[in-house]
Amino acid sequence: MDAVAQAFERTQGWQASLQLGFRQQARRTVLAERRRLGPLAVQRPFYPEGGVCHVYLLHPPGGVVGGDALDIDVRVGKGAQALITTPGATKFYRSSGALARQDQRLVVDPGASLEWLPQENIFFPGAQVELHTRVELQGDARLALWEIHCLGRPSISEAFDCGRIDSRTAIARNGVPLILDRLRVSTDNRSRLSLMAGLPVGGTLYLSHAGEGDVEACRDLLLVEGPDYAGATLIDDMLVVRYLGGSTERARSLFHAVWHHLRPNTLGRAASVPRIWST
Repeated sequence: MDAVAQAFERTQGWQASLQLGFRQQARRTVLAERRRLGPLAVQRPFYPEGGVCHVYLLHPPGGVVGGDALDIDVRVGKGAQALITTPGATKFYRSSGALARQDQRLVVDPGASLEWLPQENIFFPGAQVELHTRVELQGDARLALWEIHCLGRPSISEAFDCGRIDSRTAIARNGVPLILDRLRVSTDNRSRLSLMAGLPVGGTLYLSHAGEGDVEACRDLLLVEGPDYAGATLIDDMLVVRYLGGSTERARSLFHAVWHHLRPNTLGRAASVPRIWST
């Protein structure tokens, strides 16, 4: 951890929050509400596909250290359509003991859709991190969401040999739980397959309004090589795709392919790749 990050940790850390509200207005979705505290922000909305509002979430410090607390609250109003991504990976640096926390609450109203497609989380050795993502779907709200976790930096053969991660994802519709996922990683539980089997990269894609045909189509895309694993299953109408392997690039490529192929059927529109992914 560099001197700047150490200096931040010696204080109470960044306390940041961001509240976004999307509303359908005429023929497009607008970012009608934007409130921020501390180093969280969004760029101006983009409209590469007409009415869908594309927003890029920014964290200017470039990394999260012990003592930081990031709270993100998003509401997509009735009939609105929003896609949110990030320009780069979120880096969680080594901590001397203080916990870094990121809490995300995403609410999607009836007739609305939210695509929550951030770049990966990178956990440096020694990071102490708690992540919580809660999604509340109302009525026929649609969702595409992925999370990719990278333990250490496999590109330089750096292992996650110390530290702790507690990552929770909860998705409910009309108050009824659909998905309750939890990943707890520490240095003494990395050998089990359910805890990433010692592999550095794991990710999950959740896609609502899917059917059995979508599962079969998805499985045709899940051909991986070497030590990687990938699979898909259907829980009610929620398609769950999981990746486990050694590369964030391969995880992103896999999820992009599934999202691109199934978006017309599950979200009702052809895929439009955010420009930031090409930079």
